[in-house]
Parts: sequence; C-alpha cells; structure tokens
Amino acid sequence: MTDNTTDQDDDDLVAMFSDAVPDDVEYMFAQTSHGLDVGTDGRITLKGVSSATLFFSDRPYRLTGHISTGEFVDSWDDGENSFAQDPPNALLSIFEDEAVNDVVAVISDPKLNNGDLSYAFEVTDGEMASSTGPASLFIDMIGRPMTPGSVAGVRRRGRRRGRRRVRRRM
Repeated sequence: MTDNTTDQDDDDLVAMFSDAVPDDVEYMFAQTSHGLDVGTDGRITLKGVSSATLFFSDRPYRLTGHISTGEFVDSWDDGENSFAQDPPNALLSIFEDEAVNDVVAVISDPKLNNGDLSYAFEVTDGEMASSTGPASLFIDMIGRPMTPGSVAGVRRRGRRRGRRRVRRRM
C-alpha cells in the first residue's frame, strides 16, 4: 500500500487535530529498541530504536498516536515547560532471558545517531542490568512530576508496597 498523502495534507491534519484537542492534554511516550548499551558515562543507548515514538494520554481524552523519533528528539526543548527545562521521569524495561528488569530514571540530552538513541540517564529507583537485549522506554508526561498515576510513579509505588509486604512477613 502506498502513502499518497503530502506534507501539506499532514500539516493540515495536525492543525485540525491540535485545534480539537484541549490544552490540558498531557502525553506519555514509549520508545522500543532491539538492544541496549549502558555506557560508563551515565548514558544509555537504545540500539536500533523504532523510527516511531508512540504517545498516549490519560482519561478523559485517551488519545493515541505516533510521531517520528527524530521529530520527538527535535522537539525536546519546545515550549515553556519543555523536557529540556524539566527533564522527564522514565521507566526503562530491559528484557532479559527469564525476566524483565525495570529501572526508573530521569532522562535528558537525547541524541539520535544512525538509528540509535542515547540519553543521559540518572537512576532514581532500581538497578541497571548489564543486558544488551531489547528494551522499552516509557517517558512521563510533559511538565508533570512523578505523580502516583505516572508510569514511573506506579512503578515506584509498586516497589514500596513490595518492600512493606516483605517487612510485614518478617
């Protein structure tokens, strides 16, 4: 199937969509990759990152879609409450042989190079694995702190509950 739409048509659709969506919609983002490289310089690299970054919003709007990963990186410092001004929280899910290792972090300084996407990565919860397998990165909403309903907040809350359960059993 061939995509016969033009850039102008896409611009018109984006403008119509933007006008129809209320200003208070906040999006979460998801990026997937074939591999992961954990650098000694405090950076992670999503090797073979998908060319599309998925986005979605919470209730009541429940909007979904995707933008190119290049466009996502290019818009990092757009707006008055950009990711560059207020770095987002993220949940990195690293797929290992028998389990998934989740690490919560603050990410910044994205760099896209030949299909690999790297971020400065400051771990706030969990431990980095040495795995080089597939990984997914879930990025919290623009301008929103790590709230109980955010991906990183849910992960943090789950870990705390697990620790409390273990302490109660002792």
